[in-house]
Amino acid sequence: MVRRILSPLISYFVLSVAVSVYASEAQKAVDLVKKAAEYMSVYGKENFMNELKKKNGRFCKGELYVFAYNTTGVMIAHPKNHKLIGVNLIDVPDIEGKMYRREMIKIAKNNGSGWVDYKYKNPEKKQVEFIAAYVHQSGDLVLCCGIHK
Repeated sequence: MVRRILSPLISYFVLSVAVSVYASEAQKAVDLVKKAAEYMSVYGKENFMNELKKKNGRFCKGELYVFAYNTTGVMIAHPKNHKLIGVNLIDVPDIEGKMYRREMIKIAKNNGSGWVDYKYKNPEKKQVEFIAAYVHQSGDLVLCCGIHK
């Protein structure tokens, strides 16, 4: 009897904590992207690009980091994987075939900002991760920051 009562309560508590952590990370991603957009408007695009490419720059906070595409899908800046810079990734799908970069650019262009979910094989960890990326149009760039779901 006690077990039947406690089990749903424990599940509810665990779910509540998970939702709270996810919401906190989501807000951190939004804040980091907004700070990046503000930095670019104050210091200019060239200075911003240099800062965004730094592995330990002001827009790289552990697993949270800002990266940028232009509106045609070319990776403009990435602090963790410089091999992607200059590469047009618009037609490269996630592991399930979702054209998420097209969706990112569409949301940024049409709405100014929003969220896009996708699955990504992390090259460092060698495992599939579920990502929710906040995207925000800033000038001719789409700034992004992903969180793990």
